[in-house]
Order: sequence, then C-alpha cells, then structure tokens
Amino acid sequence: MMRSIVDNRATMSLSLFAAGVPENPAAIRRLVASRWWLLAGEVGAILAVPPILGIPLPRSPMLLVAGLQALANLLAARRLARADAWGDSDMFVQLLTDIVALAVLMFFSGGAANPLISLLLPPVAVAALALPARLVMLIAGLAVAAYSLLNVLYLPLPIADAERAARLHLAGMWFTFVLSVVMLAWFVVRMTTSIRERDAELAAVREKALRDERVVALGALAAGAAHELSTPLATMAVIAGELERDTTLPAEARADIAVLHRQVSACKQIISGLAERAGAERLDSAAAVQAERWLADVFARWRELRPRVDAELRLLGVPPRLTFVVDTMLEQGLLNLFNNAANAGSAVRVTATGDDTGLTIEVRDNGPGFASHILEHAGRAPFPAHAGGSGVGLFLAHAAIVRLGGALTLDNDGGGVARVRLPATATS
Repeated sequence: MMRSIVDNRATMSLSLFAAGVPENPAAIRRLVASRWWLLAGEVGAILAVPPILGIPLPRSPMLLVAGLQALANLLAARRLARADAWGDSDMFVQLLTDIVALAVLMFFSGGAANPLISLLLPPVAVAALALPARLVMLIAGLAVAAYSLLNVLYLPLPIADAERAARLHLAGMWFTFVLSVVMLAWFVVRMTTSIRERDAELAAVREKALRDERVVALGALAAGAAHELSTPLATMAVIAGELERDTTLPAEARADIAVLHRQVSACKQIISGLAERAGAERLDSAAAVQAERWLADVFARWRELRPRVDAELRLLGVPPRLTFVVDTMLEQGLLNLFNNAANAGSAVRVTATGDDTGLTIEVRDNGPGFASHILEHAGRAPFPAHAGGSGVGLFLAHAAIVRLGGALTLDNDGGGVARVRLPATATS
C-alpha cells in the first residue's frame, strides 16, 4: 500500500510538470501584464500623433479596437485571479487576439509602411517560448499573412512632405526596435527563469521519488529479514536462558550470559516490531509526543543495546509543553545516528535544545569526522557498503526526518556532528 501511494504521488507530480501545468498560467500572467503597457502606448499614440505630428488618424475605430483589447485583457486578468485552469489553447487565443488587434490598427494607420508593423513579431516569439510547435506555426503563419495583406489593404497616412515622411518612418523604426528589444528581453528572461525553476523542482520531485522507492525497498527487505531471523533468535534466547540458570558455570560467565540474554531479547523485540509494522503501517500513523520524554525513552532503549558505549544525553532548555510528530521510522533513524556516532568514536554526546518552533537534536562523536562526499550528500542517497557498515544508516535517518518536515545537517567539529531539526506541532 505504501509503495502504491509513493508511486502515485511521484507519478502525479512528474506528470504535472511534464504537461506544463505550472508554466502556462505564469506565461499568461506575464502576457497580461505586458499587454497593459502596450495598450497604454497604443492609446497614447492614437491621441498624441495627430496634434503633435500633424498626421490625421481615424481615432474612433482605433480607440474602439484598443477598448476591445482592454476588455479582453481585463477578462483574462479576472480569470487568472480566480485561479482557473489554463492550457495551450488559452495562450494561443490570447496571442491570436494580439495579432488581429495589431493588424487592424496597422490597417487604419498606413499598413505595412507603418514602422510599428514590427510589433507583430513579439507575439510570435512568445508563442515559440510557451506553445507547442503546431500552435507556434499557426501564430507565425497568421503574422505573415497579416503582414502580407497589409501591403495591399490599408488606409494610407496623408503625409504630403516625402522627406518628413522618411524622417518619421526612420524615427518610428528606431522606436519599434527599442520597444521590441525591451519586450522580448523582459519576456524571454522571465520565461527562462521560470523554466530553470521548473527544472529544479522537477529534479527535486524525481530525487524524492527515487529516495522513497529505496526506502520502500529497504522496508521490504527488513520484513523478510525479520521473518527469517525470528527463529534463530528464539533459539538463542532459549539457550542463553538455560545457560544463565546453570549453577555449574562461574558467576562471571553467567553475568556475561545474562547480558547476552538481554541483548537477544532486545533483538527479538525489534524483530517483532518490524514484522508487525512491515507492509501495514499507514502514512498517517505518526503521532505527536512530548519532546523531552520521547527523546529520553529512545536514548534509554539505545543504551540497552550499546551498554558499553560512553554516552550522555543532555536536555538544555527544552520546553515541557513542546510536542512534535514522530513515528517508528523516525525513531529508527535516530537510533541509526546514535549507532553511527558510537561506531565512529569512543564517546557519544547527544544534546537537545528546543523552543516554541521545534526541537534540535545534536549527535556528536569524537571520531575522525565525516568524509567530504558524505558531507556533500548529507544522507540523501545510500553509500556503498564499507568496513563500518552497510552505508544506509544516514540515508534512512535523512528519509525519516525529511518525511516529517524536519532537516538533517552534517558537520565536522572535533569529530562528526549530526544535527536534526524537528518542527513543533500546535498545542491546544
């Protein structure tokens, strides 16, 4: 069940990114924002050109076109505010509206001879960045068709002085070039930034899916190991119990056997717990616990397993009412950190500090510290088997902590230091 939930969540997240769902609304928001500036420029030009440059324009139909553009842009903005779903077809309609409106404005103001005719290019560039190839070809074809028709169908601008007309045309070309450069640069930079952010989020989702898959696989192996180890552990417990009660053995030997018996009993309890939980634990089985009491209990259970380790637990300023969410996976992850510290050095010091926002647990040893590649990965991936163990302890600890919204950081400070940050839960 856990495997199917993990796979479904990962598949859904990957499909959302692959389908471009987060990208189209962002592109349309940028298009709507830039269109307001374009509309302001259009209205300003329609109103200012006749009195300033002495070029008569059919203001009424041109203002009507600008008004229809403003209405369409307002409807698009309201739809975005409602967080409605947007698709490629919506983006296509928006760009199609821009090209048609610009073509109509060019028709009333000189056709293809109008230097602002180059404003037909930005919608094509935006389509190339945000739409699939077939829709881009439609937008490009429409822009070419509009430009071609405006060479023969247009209302000429009544400018009698040819030299003045040439100067105005060159000035208009310069203005159009600058405006196009600014629009394209702004839109392309924003689009590429969004694409990089989407790729980073997609990589994080993939990494989480792979990590969860490894955790599930390790859980399945643990279940099989628990089943197979139960019989030999039971046999060892029976034999150790008989030897402990054998009065013919020396007292020192029976004391050592008693320690062995307790260790075997502890192993049986762990194996029994694994067998009960494997494959049946639900993702919502976590519970809120009191921080100080829980940590002391986990540390005490670990001390029973490693009684000869020089270890100490210090609770510094942990609020009595501080609670946070834990589950058995988190407890096992913390035990892995304790064991790693004990294996790395001769002394283990566990320090817990807390405030209203959460609990910080620092596990420190006096060993040689973490290797550089371990510090780089910080437990996000399992390491190859080595002389000190199987290489999955840090990986399981990191997975357990992150699953509950916490964070694990590694450092070297006179030895290895692992810091666990667990967020607090709301208290009533």
